[in-house]
This record gives sequence, C-alpha cells and structure tokens, in this order.
Amino acid sequence: MKVDIAVEVNPRISKLVETATASTTKHRGGGELVATILAERDLDDLLRDAVSQRGLFVAHNGDEVVGFALCRNGVLEAVYVDRRFRRKGIARTLVNAVVASSRETLDAYALPGDRATKSLYESFGWKARLLTMRAG
Repeated sequence: MKVDIAVEVNPRISKLVETATASTTKHRGGGELVATILAERDLDDLLRDAVSQRGLFVAHNGDEVVGFALCRNGVLEAVYVDRRFRRKGIARTLVNAVVASSRETLDAYALPGDRATKSLYESFGWKARLLTMRAG
C-alpha cells in the first residue's frame, strides 16, 4: 500500500470520493459536513482545488485507489477508506502523511457518533475542542 499526494484528478479518485460522499450523507450530520466541505461547489471543483493546494492524499493498493484524505487550510476535512480495505492501518497511514506534510497545526472534522474516526484522531493525541449544535 502506497500513499501519494494527488497531482491530478482521475476517474478512480472521483469514484471513491463520490462513494465517500454518499456514505457520509447517510450519517447524522453528514449532509451538513459535505455541504461545509463543498462550500457550494461541485465535487470536481473541490477535487481540483485540493490537488492545486497539494491537499489530496491518495492510498493505492496496486492500481486500485483504496482511500483518501482531504486537507485544506489546516483542516483535515475527510479521511475515507474503501470498506474492503478497512482495519488494515490505511487511515492511520493517510493521517500520518497529512501530518508529515503540514507546516501548521491541524484541526479535523469528525461526525457525531463516529467513534472510529474520533479514536483515530485521539490516537494521534488530538483532543475534541468544539461541538456545533443546531436547533431544529
């Protein structure tokens, strides 16, 4: 398994990000998180922006894209690993690559109730410091 900073957007990356987006919107707060990350752009624009900022990290198993991390402006916005490749340390490897490449203190998004993501971040010594509540 290899992790690289993406230098272009290709169909394999786009497909995995689409899968991640669909999966995320099914979770509590997921729709709001996706909307925050997209900031009224489409997915292709987001990915092109992330590539231009050197903030899209991609995990490969041979030619197959199996995971990604999206980091922009000091915020780790998303970490996703294809279900077939989970529990193999890929998310940890992605976060390590993001941390190693960052020159600034990082924040990270995690959904309410997403214990796996919270545990991953806590294993790096990160602490929860903000919870956003919404009426209605």
